[in-house]
Amino acid sequence: MLETIAAANQTVINVLNSTLGPVAGPAAKTLLNIVLVLVPLLLTVLYYQLVERWVIGWIQVRRGPNRVTIFNIPFLRGWGQPIADALKLLTKEQIIPQGSDKALFLLAPVVAVAPAMGVWAVIPFAPDWVVSNVDAGLLVVLAMTSMGVYGIILAGWASNSKYAFLGAMRSAAQVVSYEIAMGFALIGPLLAAQSMNLSTMVAKQGGNYGFFEWFFIPLFPLFVIYFIAGLAETNRHPFDVAEGESELVAGFHVEYSGMTFAVFFLAEYANMILIAALASILFLGGWLSPFDFAVLRDIPGVQWLTYAGIHWFLAKMCIFLFLFLWVRASYPRYRYDQLMRLGWKIFIPITIVWLLVVAAMTLEPFASAPIINLWFGK
Repeated sequence: MLETIAAANQTVINVLNSTLGPVAGPAAKTLLNIVLVLVPLLLTVLYYQLVERWVIGWIQVRRGPNRVTIFNIPFLRGWGQPIADALKLLTKEQIIPQGSDKALFLLAPVVAVAPAMGVWAVIPFAPDWVVSNVDAGLLVVLAMTSMGVYGIILAGWASNSKYAFLGAMRSAAQVVSYEIAMGFALIGPLLAAQSMNLSTMVAKQGGNYGFFEWFFIPLFPLFVIYFIAGLAETNRHPFDVAEGESELVAGFHVEYSGMTFAVFFLAEYANMILIAALASILFLGGWLSPFDFAVLRDIPGVQWLTYAGIHWFLAKMCIFLFLFLWVRASYPRYRYDQLMRLGWKIFIPITIVWLLVVAAMTLEPFASAPIINLWFGK
């Protein structure tokens, strides 16, 4: 499958170069790649919230959306709900509070969503399918995602509302705190792969032993902390204290309505999908098959399970996206002091200690020792 994707990409390059020339051809290819990434991403955001309502309804033994259909087709009942919600937000009146800084008020949603969209330029879906295969891909991810907190602060401050400002401060403190633990957790795959290129990190997890060579095994504490910190980074339940209805109504975006609110909504869900994609790439082998064992590659009727491809990458992302919903439907909201204590007194010390262990395993004689050389001896 990967060879098919590579051949298709090369065919596109040849066609664009022959029709548009050697200068405009690569630019058109890049634009095409951006469209191929952003359009499915936006559709995923649109329908992920429908899946969220269905899954939470299933867990809580009740129905999810089952009324709004598409073209009155019976078996598509519920599938029209995201479209209806999007149209509702697009047509609602945009209200800007008196005394607010209008320019910053309207800029805040853009600052929040731009990094969530732009960071997908360095996410590899397959070896030859990435908009920009930069060597410092992980550094680009950290740099761009850390910009999202400025949108939160701007939204709270520019709204000229005490509730919005308090929600922004709480949310910013939460994001910055868990960003430290998440950053430490991401250093683990960097040490194991000895590279910051995301494609190289996936390639380092390949070999003859399938999922046993994936980084989530030696980096399991960092893997768990990364996922939990991802919940806090995206202000998702049970860490959505910035939106404590009984305390701060809707938090930093309480004064937003219509399309500007929808942009914040888009940023949150795009970041959730990004967390799932990075977890799949850094800890679960990206597009690699979990059944890629050397003994299975030559067995007729089974060898297809060993083939790498984007379908494995998407399947791993779906598992994490389901976990986001499962956690939301299962756990009560943390108190703010509990949330901050978990980040500063538990997660950060554990990540530092485990990074020291991982750093030692990457050095000789440990790196060449049996079992350990599966991950660190390559």
